[in-house]
Amino acid sequence: MGTKVLLHICCAPCAIYPLRILREQGYDVCGLFYNPNIHPYLEYRRRLEALEGYAAGEGLRIIGGEDYPLETFLREVAFREENRCRHCYDLRLNRAADVAAGEGFDLFTTTLLYSRFQRHALIADSGQGAAARKNVEFLYCDFREGWAEGVRTSKARGIYRQAYCGCIYSEKDRYCPANRGRIPASPVSGDPAPV
Repeated sequence: MGTKVLLHICCAPCAIYPLRILREQGYDVCGLFYNPNIHPYLEYRRRLEALEGYAAGEGLRIIGGEDYPLETFLREVAFREENRCRHCYDLRLNRAADVAAGEGFDLFTTTLLYSRFQRHALIADSGQGAAARKNVEFLYCDFREGWAEGVRTSKARGIYRQAYCGCIYSEKDRYCPANRGRIPASPVSGDPAPV
């Protein structure tokens, strides 16, 4: 058995490429689903169920997902919306570090490093900070080169693909009529926003 790595997973499509790469590098991978930023609850369930289906097919054990701590996310970002991504990354990666340290993993990393639409340097900084606080190693991997592969594979396998990162602010940016015409591509699918 190889080095044990805990992979924080935001959703199934984002896990495809990182899981393949980590396994090819000889890591013994376990997934963690901790995403209190996802809103509404039905979206949270849909993403979790998609991940559980994908994980079952890949023989990947998943930790988490039983609770829905939305209030924790809201407390972290309320009145700090301009820095909400930083607070969101910290919240999720601190939990990943907690679980990694508490359950005997050698390292932890995150599928957030796969997305071309997330703030990569901020994620890396957050992961390093969480690692230092919990005395467990953060495995930095730039998974973005596998973006097209993950999109292609998830579409081919019919895996649910969401249209926004998960938080209510991202949903507003994507769908609010006042924002029409300046909406970015989906952070996961890469597809243009609906008109």
